[in-house]
Amino acid sequence: MTKSSNFSRRTVLKGAGAAALAAPLYSKSALASSGEVNILMWSDYLPPSFIEEFETLTGIKVNYTGIGSNEEIINKMKATKGQGFDIVSPTNNRSLQWEPLELLQPFDMNRVPIDKVNPAMAKIGTDAWNFGDSGAHWLPHIWGTEGIAYRTDLWLPEGDAPSYGDVWSEENAGKTMGRAHSMMLGAGLYMERIGEMEPGSVWAAYGDEDTMRKVWGQITDWCIARKDRIKLIWNDADTQKNGLLNEGVVVGQTWDGPPLALKSAGEPVHYQAPVEGAMAWVDGISMPTGATNIDQVYAFIDFAYQAKLAGVAIDSHGYNSPVLGADQYSGDTYKKNFAEAYPGDSLANLNPWPAEAPWYAETRTEFVNKFKSA
Repeated sequence: MTKSSNFSRRTVLKGAGAAALAAPLYSKSALASSGEVNILMWSDYLPPSFIEEFETLTGIKVNYTGIGSNEEIINKMKATKGQGFDIVSPTNNRSLQWEPLELLQPFDMNRVPIDKVNPAMAKIGTDAWNFGDSGAHWLPHIWGTEGIAYRTDLWLPEGDAPSYGDVWSEENAGKTMGRAHSMMLGAGLYMERIGEMEPGSVWAAYGDEDTMRKVWGQITDWCIARKDRIKLIWNDADTQKNGLLNEGVVVGQTWDGPPLALKSAGEPVHYQAPVEGAMAWVDGISMPTGATNIDQVYAFIDFAYQAKLAGVAIDSHGYNSPVLGADQYSGDTYKKNFAEAYPGDSLANLNPWPAEAPWYAETRTEFVNKFKSA
């Protein structure tokens, strides 16, 4: 299976920098003016200022529960049978895991200003998340990548770009971090580049379980042999920030947002797409079957899809917005960080996370647990 699934690396940014018409002043009368909305979302996606402005303009109280993984979202929804939250935020490549659960409901696209977002990302919802041909069960919200972050005062990569291999190198032993499953995938891409694994093996593993077990068996053995070089396994944005600032981490495989937020705050931290290509993802907005505050959900979507509001939020969380023209409202620091994170042909070399079938996720967990317990 190729790495192209729900969106291609060349279309992920199509239209992202497109000029948008000047947005009108936001009208409170256009929104629900009372009630609440219960949101289960990644822990650093809704800055306090974003929530405060939404509550002020709409009169809707936000009950925000932060999470750090797709597994948390799925497990919570399975445990409550889709009850308890009005909005959840799965990543684009998890559609094959969500569809058989029947825990999400389709959006009324007549109530969604979908023309305000990147069309390539909007298409993910109408294609991969159109469960049972009943309509889109997912809308794009925030996109980003996973690559390499490092302390510029303590280490610099060889050449023009870092590598996933830098996390596992003897040079950096005891001073690196990563998230187990994606760090292991990064190791596989590095192994391909240096000739220790056949080219294309990592992506072929998404195609069938036999191939996956062969490939991940090789990756796991390689990672276990170097496990003592890893200082920290992170599980959310705060863990990444703390590792770089307080835990002695010099190099890490991280999301783009946390290190770029540190960089914007003046810390000696840099994030860059590695030579093997950064992993690209789009986190979305979905509505569980048990959602009770429906009008408030659509009010939140209307608000989140305003270019100015999305652009201001970028400066806080450090990720990227699918809203057309949002980058025009972000500060110069964000624009500089983005250019330095993706120099040269980095954007053309993105690796979109392929869609993960339930069997893939379950089998990967086996290998991740083997690595962690070694």
